[in-house]
Amino acid sequence: MRALCWHGKGDVRVDTVPDPKIQHPRDAVIKITACAICGSDLHLLDGYQPTMESGDILGHENMGEVVEVGSEVTNLKVGDRVVVPFTISCGQCWFCQKGLFSLCDRTNPNAEMAIKAMGHSPAGLFGFSHMLGGYSGGQAEYLRVPMADVGPIKVPDSVTDEQALFLSDIFPTGYMAAENAQIQDGDTVAVWGCGPVGQFAIRSALMMGAGRVIAIDEVPERLAMAEAGGAETIDFSKTDVYDELMARTNKRGPDSCIDAVGCEAAGHGAADAVFDKVKAAAFLATDRVHVLRQAIMSCRKGGTISIPGVYVGMGDKLPIGAAMNKGLTFKMGQTHVQAYTKPLLEKIEAGKIDPSFVVTHPASLEDAPEMYKKFRDKKDGVIKVVLRPGQL
Repeated sequence: MRALCWHGKGDVRVDTVPDPKIQHPRDAVIKITACAICGSDLHLLDGYQPTMESGDILGHENMGEVVEVGSEVTNLKVGDRVVVPFTISCGQCWFCQKGLFSLCDRTNPNAEMAIKAMGHSPAGLFGFSHMLGGYSGGQAEYLRVPMADVGPIKVPDSVTDEQALFLSDIFPTGYMAAENAQIQDGDTVAVWGCGPVGQFAIRSALMMGAGRVIAIDEVPERLAMAEAGGAETIDFSKTDVYDELMARTNKRGPDSCIDAVGCEAAGHGAADAVFDKVKAAAFLATDRVHVLRQAIMSCRKGGTISIPGVYVGMGDKLPIGAAMNKGLTFKMGQTHVQAYTKPLLEKIEAGKIDPSFVVTHPASLEDAPEMYKKFRDKKDGVIKVVLRPGQL
């Protein structure tokens, strides 16, 4: 089959690789009909996520048609159209039983590697390094899906691929980010980053009763999409974000702040952002945490910081004293996707949201290397790329 493979920092290629096979009775194999490039995939492209190996197949936003099932998979049959959560979860361990699916205790075969880095191991993830399981991703023609009796959900014919695909990751991720922000009716919510997750966080916050959402970015297309979703906007390249947020909130600050950027915050716009970029380039730090610092300083006293943006290692000079003295609450984590897929599918079916709004660049799998670079470099108005394997 054809698959998008990682070969080193800045080097991804579409290669011909062996087809996946059933390896366990709880496996399924799906033929990918649509997959997408996620902002966190750029951390792999840019070499921030450790334990990648040349030839690893990328991609964790996947859907397709079931072509084979293991003997213990009774909820799916050949021909079913399904969306696959990016978190691989057993459904049976203590964490899964509590609905904390991204913290599954059983699906990372390389748990010891993760424990050394993090203290404990999270769940295995598709296409996201050997520390997180070494599972092949779905930017490919076919995908082996472990624990297929727990993760994939069937998609009704009334819902298109572009509407359903993002149940794999970014819609639940944006929704959980808003949920973690502990929004009360009428609250002001600030969202850093108007990429795909930020766009869903904006719309989710408004669905949850936020009175105002203030979105922060510098890319015109992203800011325009945020405004179309009901947000006010701040262009951080033109305005001091802290000062502007204070002016718009009568100096109190937003009630909640959502960091939808993560470890690769822009290396300009503020002195500490430039400092972060220099340290990362010199391998003196792994994560550029300018956005998280800014959110801590901007959030109102007693407010909440929600972090859906991916961080991979150590952040430098976080103002923990400010966070403690302001009494801030932090909620963060990889998304418990299986807890959200069915209720969010119901919202799509009810017409409360059409997730396809975020798609700007449909493309073939063969176009993936070029689209990765356009997405990373924010060129050609790219916000979200959907890839169609098998199509030119």
